[in-house]
Amino acid sequence: MTDPAVPQRRILSVDGGGVRGIIPALALEALEGATGRLTRESFDFLAGTSTGAVIVGAVAAGIPAEQIVSLYRRRGPELFRRVPILSLLRRIVSGYQYDVATLRRMIGEELGDVAGWRINDVPRDIMVTAKGLDDGHPWYFVKDRPGNDRTGALLLADCVTASAAAPTYFAPWTIPGIGLLVDGGVGVAGNPAYQACVEAFEYSSGYRPADSIVVSLGTGRFLDRRRPTWLWSWVEWVLGELFRSPGEQQTELVQRHYGDAALYRIDVRLPRDFPLDTIGSELDELEGIGRGLAALIDWPAILEGRDEEFLVGHPAAARPDAYCRVVA
Repeated sequence: MTDPAVPQRRILSVDGGGVRGIIPALALEALEGATGRLTRESFDFLAGTSTGAVIVGAVAAGIPAEQIVSLYRRRGPELFRRVPILSLLRRIVSGYQYDVATLRRMIGEELGDVAGWRINDVPRDIMVTAKGLDDGHPWYFVKDRPGNDRTGALLLADCVTASAAAPTYFAPWTIPGIGLLVDGGVGVAGNPAYQACVEAFEYSSGYRPADSIVVSLGTGRFLDRRRPTWLWSWVEWVLGELFRSPGEQQTELVQRHYGDAALYRIDVRLPRDFPLDTIGSELDELEGIGRGLAALIDWPAILEGRDEEFLVGHPAAARPDAYCRVVA
């Protein structure tokens, strides 16, 4: 637990998860209701992957969380418009279902007047993750600093688009000078909490674990998958684990390597699997789950480092659903 007498730095990390991003967005809406200020004013460092990158990009731009929540309702049906037979054929022929250029356009429109911002222009420290298609190189889009001046001049909207370009859903996004990029959740950064802590504590000035509060927001976990029994079910299981397991590992890595930081992991157990492109009545269900989770969060206590319910490693949280709450 941090020392209240020492000025604290706060790090926010948001997982990937497609439309399930409405869950952490609702948590941030509750934060703004509890504090009376924008999320950007409560955190010094913002990190996100995929839909989490969309959220922290909007937070960085000073967009209220209520508007971020509405984004999933306003933009989801337009972005994930599908005609069953045509969508299937497109996925088979091209390898993706939806237009990544439409995703980029929407991100630019939502950012509004700050759509032209470079990473260096963001008024908070920030990290957006992506992965190179041709060489598998992990990219962490952060502000320029001595010894690393490769990504600060890149457009925030381009970096967010690349991070959100989930394979099979969207085509890769090209950033000039870097190349084709896909969702940062491919690999180990679906939950970018550990990468954010490395950037903050090892490479940025002003951050020390003992004086920091790390808040890691998940997008929901479905834990009751059927046992695989045939080829495609095994493929689905393996793909699911490739995305899920590294995400949980990041929480453990932060705790092990930066144990002096107050680490809060806030996630919810899903009653069933929700696809990344969920719309319609299923989105209503996700919103209900997200609001149920948000109601459990004592944001003032978390921001002061005195909450015990979501604190990783605290005895009060030592139960199977400790960091993955069940919401009735």
